[in-house]
Amino acid sequence: MTTAATSSVGLACAGGVVEGAIYEVGALCALDEAIDGLSLHELDTYVGVSSGALISSLLANGVPARTLSQAIVSEVDEDPRLNVKPEVMFSPALREYAQRLLRFPGALWRTLRYFATHPTDLSVVGLLSTFGSVVPTGLFENEPLHHFLAQALTPPERTNDFRELRTKLRIVTMHLDSSEIAVFGEPGRDHVPISKAVQASTALPGLYCPVEIDGEYYIDGVARRTVHASVALDEGADLLFCINPIVPVNIQLKEHANRLLNEHGLVDHGLPAVLSQTFRAIVDSRKTTGFKKYAHTHPDADLVLIEPEYDDTRMFFSNIFSFRNRHEVCEHAYQATRRYLRNQAPALQKKLQRHGLRLRLDVLTDTRRTLFSEPVSRSTAQSVMHETNQVLDRLDLVLEQLRMQQPAS
Repeated sequence: MTTAATSSVGLACAGGVVEGAIYEVGALCALDEAIDGLSLHELDTYVGVSSGALISSLLANGVPARTLSQAIVSEVDEDPRLNVKPEVMFSPALREYAQRLLRFPGALWRTLRYFATHPTDLSVVGLLSTFGSVVPTGLFENEPLHHFLAQALTPPERTNDFRELRTKLRIVTMHLDSSEIAVFGEPGRDHVPISKAVQASTALPGLYCPVEIDGEYYIDGVARRTVHASVALDEGADLLFCINPIVPVNIQLKEHANRLLNEHGLVDHGLPAVLSQTFRAIVDSRKTTGFKKYAHTHPDADLVLIEPEYDDTRMFFSNIFSFRNRHEVCEHAYQATRRYLRNQAPALQKKLQRHGLRLRLDVLTDTRRTLFSEPVSRSTAQSVMHETNQVLDRLDLVLEQLRMQQPAS
């Protein structure tokens, strides 16, 4: 699959709802163009969880990262089936609402009977608990996502069958009734259509209803782990690129000091910010623990993790459900990934060379590159600072390359 003659190269994409998928596409575009010998739509192994499952399924079917960047803004003219519309992700779960409403008379009768025999146990919490079966399991249904992907993966250009792919594709979910990880695409679960597996993997609890497959219910695999890199490593990946769009923010860093002079931190942004930080911290902790473990369980494998910096307030405070800012988020991820690759170039170069790949420093230091045709607007002062930083980055890279080429004394 790859030009690395002896290495198996894989990609693992984590979740992050709409914004996470958009971030991943921007990061993948930057990776794809910056690494010589790498084609992200021609790898050996793909692992996807949640919104990353959607991205992985299209890449595994040979859809280039650049085409995905056009698809998320609905600008793929040569194949409109790939264009993603908001209604694909946000259709009210009307059937679920109706089914739960039918349970209301039975729940009401049980509640009245319980309180008649336990008159001293009256409480709001108790009342809510007895009506638990009436509450819908999700606000939206993602059946439209299944239909969208099934059409996008229509043969002969693509396939909706795991068994017909020329590469390994693994879609990670959680089996609801056992809480065990279920990986679609593995033997025994490869008969399920790719689009249906992706639907199950994106069923984030509370947001989407659990998805029924072969009489069992499945939800978003992020409930157990974040990136699920071990799935690709167990498949034999020697070099694994991991994309994770969800990290907590640290607004106490020096860059944010001026902005926070009149604020008390995240608490000033209310409950959504507190819950977001909590969720992201939990996810980040599990990811960190997992990557430390991989150093022992797969010591010969190289991992490259791409994710937002901890001071990236742009990603933290944007709406993870929004399609409106998809141009900006994708461009932001593209430029942030290019900056990360430049800053980490010496270490990354050594790692990539072990697998027959190399960073294209000429691409990374080209300050004119943008993901979309419309460049991100900047003020004159910002432009000067941006160009200065780019020149300094380029100088650092050149000096480091010269140092690496000198013979050891």
